[in-house]
Amino acid sequence: MRVDGVDVSCFTIPTDQPESDGTLEWSSTTIVVVEARSGAVRGLGYTYAPEAAGKVVEGQLRDVVVGRTLDEHAAVWLECGAQLRNAGRPGIAFCALSALDVALWDLRARLLDVPLVSLLPAAHDRVPIYGSGGFCSYTLERLQEQLGSWADEGIPRVKMKLGREPDFDPQRIDAAREAIGDGTELYVDANGAFSAKEAVRWARRYVEEWDVRWFEEPVSSADFEGLRLVRGLSTLDVAAGEYAYVLADFRNLVGCVDCLQADVTRCGGITGLLRVNGLAAAHGLDVSGHCAPQLAAHALCGVDRLRHLEYFHDHVRIEHMLFDGVLAPDGGALVPDRSRPGLGLELKRADAQRYAA
Repeated sequence: MRVDGVDVSCFTIPTDQPESDGTLEWSSTTIVVVEARSGAVRGLGYTYAPEAAGKVVEGQLRDVVVGRTLDEHAAVWLECGAQLRNAGRPGIAFCALSALDVALWDLRARLLDVPLVSLLPAAHDRVPIYGSGGFCSYTLERLQEQLGSWADEGIPRVKMKLGREPDFDPQRIDAAREAIGDGTELYVDANGAFSAKEAVRWARRYVEEWDVRWFEEPVSSADFEGLRLVRGLSTLDVAAGEYAYVLADFRNLVGCVDCLQADVTRCGGITGLLRVNGLAAAHGLDVSGHCAPQLAAHALCGVDRLRHLEYFHDHVRIEHMLFDGVLAPDGGALVPDRSRPGLGLELKRADAQRYAA
């Protein structure tokens, strides 16, 4: 079970229409795919990050991994982290490590001919999801179509973006609530668009007028005092953590949020996620997975206090375009396919090549 090589590919896929949230606009998404090889067997991992993350794998991490055995996985992960010290661990560098780490987990599972989830201390066999999109750039009709379709599919919770044009948000939330009905939970995500006191005022309205249950990044995730203020003065759950990379980033959010978000493509892969799980469990906090649903469906089964996983429109679309073996929602959850080894994913190389960087 020795790693013979590591290959990196990068693909940029245009969005199906322009997208925006409270603080950013975009028209494409880049995915960096990392494959770890042992003989003819390939393990697959990826991260949603700029092409530079792939250069970090090639220039900083590949030599640490090649020639090592998979029995050394934890030691290799720590050595990779040390190698990234001067490159700056939080950010693109940890996205690179995340993709490589998942590829090593997938490779080990494939060599053993078992599903990846079976390698984990799995606490769950399915991962509840929430539909996520509802971009600020959408028309009211598109907003209703997207959120309503998730509700119709039996996904019991959906999330929309807001905060770019706050005066227009009430109309948008009205439309969303109309589309999903009273039986579906409604979440909102400001991506740090508000000041703390603005967020408090909006939080009260969200609860009283639209029965919103979840307020994600009401202020910047780096504004710990602001997060504490919103959490303390509102009754909905305040969440943050998608921009947490190293374990200290998550530790800094303890006491600021009701639920920690962790992204397996940013937090150090599955090895990093298991460390986040330990921190959360020690503090009695739930964990919600951020995006990359086809990776997270396996990884999050190993999280003790699992809340749910973000079934994000862009990533769902890209993963269907680039991979065979993707999981479809089943009763409002993703269930790892135990009949396939590893993650159960295969890169559709010819299709992916159209989007190669």
